[in-house]
Amino acid sequence: MRDYEGATAFLGEWGRFQRLVFFLLSASTIPNGFNGMSAVFLAGTPEHRCAVPSGANLSEEWLNASIPLELRGGQAVPSRCRRYRLAALVNLSALGLRPGSDVELESLEQEPCRDGWEYSRDVYRSTIVTEWNLVCEDDWKAPLTTSLFFVGVLIGSFISGQISDRFGRKNVLFLTMAMQTAFSFLQIFSTSWEMFTVLFLIVGMGQISNYVVAFILGTEILGKSVRIIFSTLGICIFFAIGYMLLPLFAYFIRDWRMLLLALTVPGLFCIPLWWIIPESPRWLISQGRYKEAEVIIRKAAKMNGVPAPEVLFDTTEMQDWKPQQQQKAILLDLFRTRNIATITIISLLLWFFTSVGYFGLSLSTPNWHGSAYINCFLSAVIEVPAYVIAWLLLRCLPRRYSLAGIFFLGGGVVLFIQLVPADLNVLSVGLVMLGKFGITAAFSMLYVYNVELYPTLVRNMAVGATSTASRLGSIIAPYFVYLDAYDKYLPYILMGSLTVLMGIITLFLPESYGNSLPENFEQMLKVKCFRNGRQTTGIRNSKESPKILVTPL
Repeated sequence: MRDYEGATAFLGEWGRFQRLVFFLLSASTIPNGFNGMSAVFLAGTPEHRCAVPSGANLSEEWLNASIPLELRGGQAVPSRCRRYRLAALVNLSALGLRPGSDVELESLEQEPCRDGWEYSRDVYRSTIVTEWNLVCEDDWKAPLTTSLFFVGVLIGSFISGQISDRFGRKNVLFLTMAMQTAFSFLQIFSTSWEMFTVLFLIVGMGQISNYVVAFILGTEILGKSVRIIFSTLGICIFFAIGYMLLPLFAYFIRDWRMLLLALTVPGLFCIPLWWIIPESPRWLISQGRYKEAEVIIRKAAKMNGVPAPEVLFDTTEMQDWKPQQQQKAILLDLFRTRNIATITIISLLLWFFTSVGYFGLSLSTPNWHGSAYINCFLSAVIEVPAYVIAWLLLRCLPRRYSLAGIFFLGGGVVLFIQLVPADLNVLSVGLVMLGKFGITAAFSMLYVYNVELYPTLVRNMAVGATSTASRLGSIIAPYFVYLDAYDKYLPYILMGSLTVLMGIITLFLPESYGNSLPENFEQMLKVKCFRNGRQTTGIRNSKESPKILVTPL
């Protein structure tokens, strides 16, 4: 016996054991939805203006006129970062002069907010912005906080696969869940912005590692048919459920420290899962731990109510069983020929700008019309039908045209937002939701498409490179949102234009629908701008073509 799936086929595909693993591993990603988007409320910036000391000798008229007006969004509103020079206002008030009639306010000298800021409490009671005054000259720190969280995600995505290969899926899964929960709890006691941000970076490392390892563990335990649904729907939808719960917590808990505590507590409910979720039998076999793998499989058979064969693994044969070693490849192999390089460059661009659009729209929910809490909830809800539609499109339609159509839909409606009259707020929010739907569906489809384009020898490397491009996109996404301070439509113009451009570029990719996974570079399909000619690769062909399942992160 040398085939693991053949040896465990007696378990069936959807028994009680598989259902338990499916739902528990999916549920373990719910806290990831909390932490992945928590910056929307933890680092929210409320309306603010310069504070005037209570001891300032100003009349009521001069107190109301102490803040100059500035043009923002086409309207004259009180300045957020400037005030009229306080000493001059005190003198004018003492002389009994009246602002506007006796004194032209435009002629008065201005100064920065020397005595701090007054913050509106309408949306947030407190955030890290109000805690450490991350406004005006320091307003760059709030998006940097979110960007550094995604730097942690980038680091975690590099190390999670390697450490789980060495120390086991289950051990690393619970270690990273504990890491995410513990450092989120420590953030509550942050005494400075710097301390909060460093801890947030570590939370990002644990967040993505937990997600990736849960995905790997599920795909190794579950059978072929269930594995596809788990990777494309199960784990993604439970992440979206966590994302949906975030604005509900935030609505009732307006203080950032208490909110963080509430978001940390659900992680404790994952502790009992240690005694329920098993280790991956595949990984145990790869480590030569056959007896432990056999114990898990026999427990699964008992749970499913099916008899297990007397001999599961013949250890004498298993000693000789090893996955056929693939030849080593280097990153430059992704650019070895003009055809491969074109596919790689297009893929990197698609992942980078799709990530910018996805996280840009997700993090900009407080800037939309209406309640930030309702907007965030709608942004999470729209992901569920997006994943379902993506799954259906992948099953039924060609990759290239369906993906390009989704890009055109998402980017086009986002671009159209700037043309909506200011009084049609509901329509604007609806267009943003439709844009988020399109970009989320595209994000999900890209994983499958990317796997189908590359041959076995460089498939994992290609997925790793494009995932890295995605992480880089998420790092700069907060600064796309930051552009709202200069023009409220500028982020949408940029994100919409880039998404439409990605739709056009997608049309140059080859069509992989209905084709077998390529085993070597000669079997790779040609991009549409090239003729079908023989491509020389300069490297040997690989013999194996295992199908690899990946999932959006």
